[in-house]
Amino acid sequence: MSAIAAEAAVFHRPEIENRAALLAAERRKSLLLRMWIGTGLFFMVLPGTILGFTNLLAISAHHGLEAISPAWIQAHGYSQVFGWIGSFVLGIGFYSQPHTRANRGRLPWVCWSLWTAGLVLHWLAAAYLWEWRLTLPGSGLLQFAAILLFLHAARQHKLPAAGLPGSTPRLRPRMEPWMQTVLVSNGALLLALGISLVESFRLAMLGHGPAIPHNFDQSFLVLLGWGFMAPLVWGFGARWLPIFLGVAPVRGGLLQIAVLLDLLGVALGMAHQTKLAAPLLAAAAILAAAAIRVFSGAERPAKTIGLHRSFPVFLRIAFGWSIAASLLGVWAAWSDVHGGIWGGSRHALTVGFAAMMVMTVGPRILPHFAGVRGIRSRKLMFATLLLLLFGCTLRVSMEPLAYEGLAPFAWKLLPLSGCLELGAVLLFAVQMVLTFALEPSIFADAG
Repeated sequence: MSAIAAEAAVFHRPEIENRAALLAAERRKSLLLRMWIGTGLFFMVLPGTILGFTNLLAISAHHGLEAISPAWIQAHGYSQVFGWIGSFVLGIGFYSQPHTRANRGRLPWVCWSLWTAGLVLHWLAAAYLWEWRLTLPGSGLLQFAAILLFLHAARQHKLPAAGLPGSTPRLRPRMEPWMQTVLVSNGALLLALGISLVESFRLAMLGHGPAIPHNFDQSFLVLLGWGFMAPLVWGFGARWLPIFLGVAPVRGGLLQIAVLLDLLGVALGMAHQTKLAAPLLAAAAILAAAAIRVFSGAERPAKTIGLHRSFPVFLRIAFGWSIAASLLGVWAAWSDVHGGIWGGSRHALTVGFAAMMVMTVGPRILPHFAGVRGIRSRKLMFATLLLLLFGCTLRVSMEPLAYEGLAPFAWKLLPLSGCLELGAVLLFAVQMVLTFALEPSIFADAG
């Protein structure tokens, strides 16, 4: 009996029970993250890229936007920003939060359910006009409720106390610049969803369709692109890229200046003061890259274990696209007539910068967060990024030429850019699915 009692004592020690509880919590968080990533991949591929590709085919065939419904164009963009990027952001946000009471219960799953249902309703309303006077505001309510639940859960995340060893910790520790930048992005996301909710009710009561007016759409795109996505990438880039690239630490003060310029540019852009906003956004993009030291020489070898060796190159290319997008915005503010230069600028920001960062950093962090040991194929990662680079380069260079009437042959090349980008999106989705389905779990040796 003594041997049995000793064995029972070993397997019921408090530290082992705590370890088992933490392991179970990590498994739950990884499962939840997989659900968020799956939602993002679905909206990235179907209502996002495939709908965008069909839009591009119609635009290229008719040499203009007149032949296609504005609601379809907006449905494509909404699915890309909120359905893909937004789902990834919320999923990583929940994963990174500590094991608090709010995150151990049903709240994260309720948030995911509300968010996903809202995305589906918006897709049905904007793309198919299905009971859109009910589904459009309904989708806005569901997504706004989801972001409020997310922010409520995020309040449980306490910052570590700052100070020297032996000193009295401050009651309000200073937030690091990268966290401030991410917080700005979260604020812009909340504002964008609030504006979308109000506009959806206005359209349901007074509008003739689910498409928002053109001028309103232009200011809303500034908020989404430079208010939400750009600070989001800058913030997480400031947190991860110095480690990944092996460069010196972030220049925090310079990053804060970049964010302030960006916020001022977004405010002016939403007020339709584009000639004032564009130079500020360009300065912000350049300063953010300098603050994160993306183009600085490496002090240590880049961390490419488990990834294709081109990983650091594509990180730098992505930030190059952010600068190109801002400079195209300056050109567009003074010279755009038919929307081609603006279109090229937005595509450089959303696909060249944001999407390329997701497809470059995603294979580095998502498998680990989701509980597997690494990506399925390094060659597939390289092929994905190469297709995205060629497709985005062709699209951004041809769009101003086609829309502005500078080179009619450019209309014939635009569908090719869509094919390349669609191929990149499909390969990225396949990579993630194969990784989660076939790669060994990191919990296998721990359980």
